[in-house]
Amino acid sequence: MTSLPAVSAAQFRDGMASLAAGISIVTTSGPAGHAGFTASGICSVTDTPPTLLVCMNRGVSSYPEFIGNGHLAVNVLAAGQHGLSNRFADKALSRSERFAGAQWQPLANGCLRLTDSLVSFGCRVSDTQDVGTHCVFYCVVEEVVLHDAPRDALVWFARRYHATAVA
Repeated sequence: MTSLPAVSAAQFRDGMASLAAGISIVTTSGPAGHAGFTASGICSVTDTPPTLLVCMNRGVSSYPEFIGNGHLAVNVLAAGQHGLSNRFADKALSRSERFAGAQWQPLANGCLRLTDSLVSFGCRVSDTQDVGTHCVFYCVVEEVVLHDAPRDALVWFARRYHATAVA
């Protein structure tokens, strides 16, 4: 069997630019502290029990809070919320600056829900697995808060933001 050449990180990122992904703000609150980050690496695992997979780079400054709290909220962003996405991805901003200018409410698990997100999922982290530079969180969904009216979603594709169209 002939071995194939290794795929470089740059080649992988170029290929992933062709995969559209929803954008979310993931928050945590608890004894380990209060934090949030922008994520595109989120997907459903199963509906029995309702479980999400959330990927987080272990080099992110808020990683210890997410590991320490064991609870999080996934807030799926609507079209037009790219400024908020950028704010939570900006390493130069403080945690208070990231949360400023948006309306937040606590979920039952204490994590913050963005009141104008498309949907917010309150989750308990049931398991984690380290893969390369990232930690994969397996999150059992304990609460779902849907927005009242359908709206376009914010997605990341070809290295920029786009809006979906609600039919």
